[in-house]
Amino acid sequence: HHLILDCAGCNHNAITDYYNVHSFAKQLVKDIDMVAYGEPQIVSFGSGNKAGYSLVQLIETSNISGHFVPDDLEGGNAVYLDVFSCKPYDHQVVIDLVKKYFNAKSIRPNFLTRQA
Repeated sequence: HHLILDCAGCNHNAITDYYNVHSFAKQLVKDIDMVAYGEPQIVSFGSGNKAGYSLVQLIETSNISGHFVPDDLEGGNAVYLDVFSCKPYDHQVVIDLVKKYFNAKSIRPNFLTRQA
């Protein structure tokens, strides 16, 4: 189960606040009933219009990753999020949580069922 979200028009303060991103990661793991492996890794780096926080949260069934871009080519304040897990989860829960924490004006979801 691989949910890919491209989120535009997010709240600038929300995506540039370490503590908000951290709280989001912790709540997401809980709400989709996953088991975290360690703490979320959240680092701000990059240059130009691609700088911002990157998030990696390992979970027992794979990982959650995201990039929070306050200065994006499409007008700024974008979130790119991937939730990849062998265990099924409710995709709408992820979307609703992104709306709650980052107030995205638009969310484009893509979903893949992966199998080797």
